[in-house]
Amino acid sequence: MESQTVVQEVIYNAPVEKVWQALTDKDQMKQWYFDIPDFNTAPGSRFDFYEGPKKKYRHRATITALIPLQKLQHTWAHPDQSKGTSLLTWELFPKGDQTRVHLTHSGLEQLADGGPAFAKENYEQGWNTIMNTSLRNFLER
Repeated sequence: MESQTVVQEVIYNAPVEKVWQALTDKDQMKQWYFDIPDFNTAPGSRFDFYEGPKKKYRHRATITALIPLQKLQHTWAHPDQSKGTSLLTWELFPKGDQTRVHLTHSGLEQLADGGPAFAKENYEQGWNTIMNTSLRNFLER
């Protein structure tokens, strides 16, 4: 099966420290992303979360890399629907009072056994909304 990757890159009118906090502070994440009560940035830490009020899809992730103010990487799986695991990487590049955020979600083909809900197009749409609306509104309000 061909490798499937979603890449999003956005420049925010916010300093890198503010963006990093939004990505790594579970209280801030709850305001723009997901409520992840057991989120921890220590490499090897595992956390689970659900999206939306219906809690249809459980997400499971394990932190695989952390470089403060530069990179956050973790696995991304849906253990109730798929046997596969993908990889999500957030990279931050300061540009004065702005920050360029490069998101890569790779290995989406590994989630294909979960059915059409896990198609690359759905991840593209989801990450586009999260990065260009949710995170932007949170950081630039």
